[in-house]
Amino acid sequence: SSVLTWATAKSTHSGNGRIIVFRYAENFNPAFDRKCQPRRVIIAWKYQSENGMPFKEENARMNALEDGLTPALAGDDFATLALVSTGENLREWTYYAKSEDEFMARLNYAFIGEEPFPIEIHIQSDPEWSMYEKFKAGMKRPVG
Repeated sequence: SSVLTWATAKSTHSGNGRIIVFRYAENFNPAFDRKCQPRRVIIAWKYQSENGMPFKEENARMNALEDGLTPALAGDDFATLALVSTGENLREWTYYAKSEDEFMARLNYAFIGEEPFPIEIHIQSDPEWSMYEKFKAGMKRPVG
């Protein structure tokens, strides 16, 4: 796999004290060239909850989505999951992929015949992985 290690981080919303949890690719395989995955794919799952975090049942379905996508995307370095954020009634998976059409085809194929997920998908060109880099730069800032 292109990702060697994962890390987690939390950020607290200054206004309401709610937490957002991030899981992100911290280190990549040295042989991995990110430029081969120039399309940024964000899968957004909006949900309702009291504290901004998903309920257990919905969280289980979110995990099923991610687990079902992993073999469909990762096997041939077609796509990389770079960042997952959860909080404020939204989970977002940020993938980088070789192509938009192929990503959608693999997503649809992975869940053929299953109940559709309540997701929105946003795809843009980001060959420099600038959104991911911006996130990583934010992680390095000293806290406090």
